[in-house]
Amino acid sequence: MGNLCGGNSHYDGLVERLPKMTGKVVAVTGSTSGTGKIFAQACARKGAKLVLLNRDSVRADETYGYIREIARNNDAPAPVKIACDLTSFKSVRNAAAQLNGELKDSGLDVLCNNAGIMGFGDVATEDGCDIQMQTNHLSHFLLTGLCMPLLERATSLRGEARVVNHSSAARVMDDMENKLDEKYLDKNGGNLGGNSTTMFKGVNFQRYQQSKLANVVFTYALHERLQQRGSKVKSLVAHPGVANTQLSSGTVKAGGAADMAKAPKWLAGLFIGFIGQSEEDATVGILRQACDPEAKSGEFYGPLGKGGGTGKFDSTEYNGPVGVLKPEPLADSVAQQMLWSISEKVTQFRFPV
Repeated sequence: MGNLCGGNSHYDGLVERLPKMTGKVVAVTGSTSGTGKIFAQACARKGAKLVLLNRDSVRADETYGYIREIARNNDAPAPVKIACDLTSFKSVRNAAAQLNGELKDSGLDVLCNNAGIMGFGDVATEDGCDIQMQTNHLSHFLLTGLCMPLLERATSLRGEARVVNHSSAARVMDDMENKLDEKYLDKNGGNLGGNSTTMFKGVNFQRYQQSKLANVVFTYALHERLQQRGSKVKSLVAHPGVANTQLSSGTVKAGGAADMAKAPKWLAGLFIGFIGQSEEDATVGILRQACDPEAKSGEFYGPLGKGGGTGKFDSTEYNGPVGVLKPEPLADSVAQQMLWSISEKVTQFRFPV
């Protein structure tokens, strides 16, 4: 029945079991709220040095102070704050340059590509891309490529490193064309079907579905390339299920869920609580992938539902125990090759694997 009564069914026990992260460096996008913030605080409590990649804002400053206090109380290194606006490739390149300068000696053990937006309108970024695809996939593709020297540096010092991507149960949706289509990856922002105003329905969510499937396709494609070159960098992906985070609030503010906007906030929260889980439990997948020694490259974690691998929407993935899902059939080798080629073209970056 979800999380109507509050509390965490899985998170607290996981944090207790996970090993210390002392001596490791963890970078995360989108850490001002929700799963990203919980992920950052858990890693800081485990002793890791955090690099917080967020747009400049009051919330980013407040989060930095919050994580810095947690780090101090747990004898962890002070965090680093770097401005990174995922709607701008220029901003991503600037952030990566700062990362490479800051971490050139230590390397980077975990890059968690967590940030995302959902249900936004048919808007082009300054780079001409769909705002959801650029925020959720293309900028993370670019950031990951630019951080590869740091990830490889960490493997030489500590034996491995990890790229953790964050997908969604909405990587496949009912009444959608779920197969990955290159038009959503290319520079077609503002010309991808117009706008819709109903939560989880219409063209706004078609574009969201495409971006979340892209996260899985990218993970699998990166895994294959890393394996071929004998790299010790792992590529992993998780989905959080459903939780009452700022992701849904952002959708309402962006006009993609006028039906939810009409309802009182307490009622919307009650609905999400009925079908979903706590923010902490929604963080379990990415946290395990970042910290669990048993996590293997190419794996897809999340609330299991029917176990994955169906290529069909599964609402039972909204909550429950996290495990390894069967491979996503929509993220096959054809989709991987197409995504890689278009992503390199659009970002104007030749990925170094």
